[in-house]
Amino acid sequence: MKRPIRLIAIDIDGTLLNSKVELSQTNREALCRAHGAGIEILLGTGRRHDFALPIARSLGFDLWLMSSNGAITRSTLGETFHRDLLPKEAAIKLAHSMRKYRNYMVLTFDRSGMGAIVCENHDQLYGVIQRWMEKNASFIQYVSPIEDALIEDPIQAMFCGPVELMDRAQEDLSVCGFSRDFTALRTQYDFRDLCIVDILNAGCSKGHALERWANHRGIDRSEVMAIGDNYNDIDMLTFAGHPVIMGNASDDLKQNGWTVTLHHDEHGVAATIDQVLESNAAILHA
Repeated sequence: MKRPIRLIAIDIDGTLLNSKVELSQTNREALCRAHGAGIEILLGTGRRHDFALPIARSLGFDLWLMSSNGAITRSTLGETFHRDLLPKEAAIKLAHSMRKYRNYMVLTFDRSGMGAIVCENHDQLYGVIQRWMEKNASFIQYVSPIEDALIEDPIQAMFCGPVELMDRAQEDLSVCGFSRDFTALRTQYDFRDLCIVDILNAGCSKGHALERWANHRGIDRSEVMAIGDNYNDIDMLTFAGHPVIMGNASDDLKQNGWTVTLHHDEHGVAATIDQVLESNAAILHA
């Protein structure tokens, strides 16, 4: 017998939020209906926990977030379930090996306030992620050389830049000689000519974090839905028994046999959740 969906993991940028980086009332109300029906909502994002928190809290109910692409699983109430940090030794080797990209390099740490984000300077980064730099200004500390900031394990490192430059960076990462020490995840926005390459602990991803959480909650993958739009969502979508890709995702991500929902400007998350609620009701009353 088909099982009802008990857990929905949802990406934030490009999925839950529209192209104006806003949470629509339609999506908010759909999430509230799902929560009211007993479905657990789990947000999975490349954002830091503190940067994702205002969006999570705006939903109006307590929930858990897999932030930094699965490196931190923490609730809106501040409870921590799991941390999967990048060893500082690997981060130091990374900074040395990727010297020519250090103007595009950012470190994030599991801290509050100034120093949660570290980079050497803002000149190049401001050109590619200006809005992010402005919104996170109170958290950014400038340290040169960036290795001097690595006195503890960071959550992750990331390289942000134009797509072509980040293509070369990923090629260099693949032949750096210690690629087994980390996971590289890619998030790409072609319309902005922006690519973010996140460097996480080996094996860390939204998919592994989702699997860990589902096991903890006693939820089978056949009862899990995941909704995403980008390359960093692939592991999460692969784990879920019910993977859904957004209509605004790139065409190659729509070739995996996953259900394609509406564009994020057309409330694709809400449309999917309404289908889930109808399907669950039919299963429970069969």
